[in-house]
Order: sequence, then C-alpha cells, then structure tokens
Amino acid sequence: MTRLQAWGVTGIGEVVPGDQVGDLIVEACSGEPNGPLADHDVVVVTQKIVSKAEGRLVEIDPNDPLSHKQLVEDEAVRIVRRRGDLIITETKHGFICANSGVDLSNVERGYAALLPLDSDRSARRIRDIIKAKLGVTVGVIVSDTFGRPWRKGLTDVAIGVAGIAAVHDLRGTPDALGRVMQVTEVSIADEVASAAELVMGKSSGIPVAIVRGLDKEWFRESSMDEIVRPAQEDLFR
Repeated sequence: MTRLQAWGVTGIGEVVPGDQVGDLIVEACSGEPNGPLADHDVVVVTQKIVSKAEGRLVEIDPNDPLSHKQLVEDEAVRIVRRRGDLIITETKHGFICANSGVDLSNVERGYAALLPLDSDRSARRIRDIIKAKLGVTVGVIVSDTFGRPWRKGLTDVAIGVAGIAAVHDLRGTPDALGRVMQVTEVSIADEVASAAELVMGKSSGIPVAIVRGLDKEWFRESSMDEIVRPAQEDLFR
C-alpha cells in the first residue's frame, strides 16, 4: 500500500430516529460524486448520526448548561477523574473518555446524544445493508472524537468496527532492518477513523467518509474487543 484516497460523502441530510444509516449511505454512494463504492473500501460513519438514527437522544434542560451531567454518571460504570465540570469516565463499552461520550454538539438544542448501545452491531448493520443493496464488500468504522492523555488536541477514533481489522498484529514479523518486532500492534481502525475526519471536519455537515486503498489483508471480521485494553493489562488503573 503506497497511496490512500479519502473523501467526504455529501448529500446526507439531517438524520432522525428510525432512519437506517446504511440506506442513506447506499442512496448517497450509488453514483457520482460520492460513489460508486468498491470492494475493500472502508466507510467511516460518525457516531452522531448512528446515535440519532438509533434514537439515542435524551431531552435536557436547554437553559441549564450542566443538565446533562446526570446522564454522564448514568452512562458510566466508573468515574476515572473529576476536575471542575469535566468528568473522565469509563463507559459500559470499556471506553475511557470525557463525559461518557455524552455530546451536545451537532444535535438540536434541548437534547443530548448518547453513544450507541453496541457500535459493533451498528457497524455490521451498515455493512450488511451496503452488501445487500450494492453488492460490494466494505469495512465499516463508527468513529467518535476523543481527547488523549498527555497530549493536547482531539482526534477521531473507532468505537465500532465491522469487516476491517481493529488491530493489526505485527509481533513476530521483521522490521525494515530485519529485527523481529516484539510488541508492535497497530490500531488500523483508529488510524483510518482519524484520516477520515480530515475530510469530514467538525462543522461541515459531512458525517460519512470513504477511505480507499487499504491493504486487502486487513479486511476480516473484528470487534472493539481488539482495541479496548483489558483491566489486567492497564498500567494506569
């Protein structure tokens, strides 16, 4: 793999509860300028439209800037750290993130968006609809924006995967100088999610991107279990 292509999918309007995200992508990508899709493309879908389609919206007091904080605690299984209004939590999915992923951006005033209940299942549903209606086999990544310990700035990461490796294990293979790598595991899904965000942006209204040119060997069944570090391996608990 020496060249990647990535482009944002235009023409997907406001998503509402009950929509099938897979159908919206099929309609938008059936032809130019977004498609046609090809085997081994990866479709990256933002968490926000998945949550909207699946009805993961909760009413909050639009006049109280802290009215969503109870949702944060309800969605958490563990409070990792508090500082002022910021709460770092562990979600039911095993993600460590700010405010349990509860988000007020790009949703109607008076509502908060919660993370999908099972983002892997959401990704599989989108993949299967695309396969059934367009006849192509793609990978699907559901992405969300996370901060990172010890580093400023935000980046998009995978919170759900289907048909594409979450992690590519290079342990036991030689590096460029012939030394055998002992610990290298590459988070393919996170890297693709981050690349896709560059063509989607945070305020452009583009919730889906296509990434083309990935190594065909990376296309396989996977899940977020590959990425979420087990507690017994976490040095920071």
